[in-house]
Amino acid sequence: MGLGLVQLELAAFRSHVFSDILTRYPRPCPINCRIAGTHVKEKQIKASENQRKPIKKQSRNIGILLKEMGSEAEIARKPRFLCLHGFRTSGAILKKQIETKWPQSVLEKIDLVYPDAPFPAQGKSDVEGIFDPPYYEWFQFNKEFTSYTNFEECLAYIEDIMIRQGPFDGLLGFSQGAILSCGLPGLQAKGVALTKVPKIKYLIIIGGAKFKSESVAEKAYSSPIQCPSLHFLGETDFLKPYGLELLESCVDPVVIHHPKGHTIPRFDEKGLESVMSFLERIQRMLPEKQEKEIYSTATEDALEA
Repeated sequence: MGLGLVQLELAAFRSHVFSDILTRYPRPCPINCRIAGTHVKEKQIKASENQRKPIKKQSRNIGILLKEMGSEAEIARKPRFLCLHGFRTSGAILKKQIETKWPQSVLEKIDLVYPDAPFPAQGKSDVEGIFDPPYYEWFQFNKEFTSYTNFEECLAYIEDIMIRQGPFDGLLGFSQGAILSCGLPGLQAKGVALTKVPKIKYLIIIGGAKFKSESVAEKAYSSPIQCPSLHFLGETDFLKPYGLELLESCVDPVVIHHPKGHTIPRFDEKGLESVMSFLERIQRMLPEKQEKEIYSTATEDALEA
């Protein structure tokens, strides 16, 4: 008797479970099929099929609608900068300098990419003992800074980075990287450099100066630098006089003075306000949206499952 009672209770439990499964996850099955003693009628099967059809149709309609929207299915983006580090340092060093000194409120408004220069340092680095090696340099020069070696190779290397990791909206440079950054828009306009990538639209220059090579400067500064630029000038920076001279070639410079020397500066309240204002301005100048593919067959399949 005890065994018979257990069997009856087990049968009732199975019937309850299968009925619950059928209610939650209806699937077509043979008409009048029997599941644990429960008959499933034809009307119930048709009802379950009708419940699923609108979901399939709706998921397809959503996918088609998003696909037809095309460029309207877009998201906002931040200005993207290629960051050129200083002489005999590295991308990792510049990244550390910026991310430890600039507030998050600034960093979250821009995308920054930090490559290494193409050539290993050919001499002692000024940051030895402060930052770990390896160290790199963009090109080499004589004592007067008037003659360059491997300059064309440097330009080709930067263009290759911009092709592979771009597109970029602007350049950020420090020291030797700043000299390059300010000269590249003019060289690009002359067809001497960066001919395979979009036009440089913005500049952030830290401890910058002009090229001293006459052959390079003639092309780089033959016309004023038109793109909006943000310049940091250190009160005790040995390049400050040359940074002031550089400003004369810029049509639309924003200048932030700081009390330090040749370094990545921190911001005081006024400096932070100027930086944020510059970034907000260039953000408004960018296309507000960037196309993004959001139509997904996988999503449609998931909705139908």
